[in-house]
Amino acid sequence: MAERKKCEYCEQDAIGIQSLGSCVSLVCQNHADSSLLALKPGEKLAYEYCYLERFDTADR
Repeated sequence: MAERKKCEYCEQDAIGIQSLGSCVSLVCQNHADSSLLALKPGEKLAYEYCYLERFDTADR
């Protein structure tokens, strides 16, 4: 079984990855940008300098 990814800010289970400009972070529900929270599990969104990926629930 794969190791669960942890939030870089508080060590809770990460729900996704967000890249806002030059800063890339694994984040939990509490530290995620609202755009990441709006994605469904498994969805990705890329625009301008931003990349958001919500982990699939099977990945967690």
